Amino acid sequence: MKIQKKTQFENHPEYTGRALCVDVTPLKKVETNFGPREQFKLVLETECLRQDGSPFLVWSTGFTPSLHEKASLTKFLRQWFGRALSQAEQDEFDTESLVGRSAVVTIVHNDGRDGQVYANIALIQSDKSGKPMTPSGKYQRVKDRPAKDTDAQYSRAEQPANGDGASAENWRGVKVHVGKHAGLDLGDLDREAVDALITRWLPEAKAKTKPLADDRRLIAALEAAQKEISAETEVEPDNIPY
Repeated sequence: MKIQKKTQFENHPEYTGRALCVDVTPLKKVETNFGPREQFKLVLETECLRQDGSPFLVWSTGFTPSLHEKASLTKFLRQWFGRALSQAEQDEFDTESLVGRSAVVTIVHNDGRDGQVYANIALIQSDKSGKPMTPSGKYQRVKDRPAKDTDAQYSRAEQPANGDGASAENWRGVKVHVGKHAGLDLGDLDREAVDALITRWLPEAKAKTKPLADDRRLIAALEAAQKEISAETEVEPDNIPY
């Protein structure tokens, strides 16, 4: 049996510069503070290079497919395009048209509540350089990948630098390694099972002097789940038909 060492996901460095949209992920149903919603993410390849010469990637937050004036996607596109979409553009808008479009982005590092550091797009603007950008070809679009890879790729928008944490969006992909649900993703458990882990297992795990790596991942995931579950209901601007 071959055992492969898991590679740690490397956050995009803080950066201001050009980027190219290389993917619009397929719609995926996720649980939010407002119930289940279908969301997609944008993946951008920047001109910031890794040591091996390959470009860094950065993932946007999740967007619901809505162009309502208060929707997150509308605000993001207004920043990116430097203007509001015309009514004609809204009527015919296709997210696929974003693939291959360049931008100028500012990427910052934010501390999460779980103590991890996350790379996020703080600002996106129109690329007025007039210079064309071409993809490196090293990134494969999610829709073209085996189904096994899709869920993991979808949650990388706020992936922690050391791989042990879980953001409000990626906690569902963390494997449970204790109890009768061992081997399942946390997101596959029903509410009662998640609550049981939070109330029974979490306090004991956090009290450990030297928790294992699997413990640390599940602790962070349960804390993120707990935060989402306990979030107060508020008006959701994206809860509007496309």
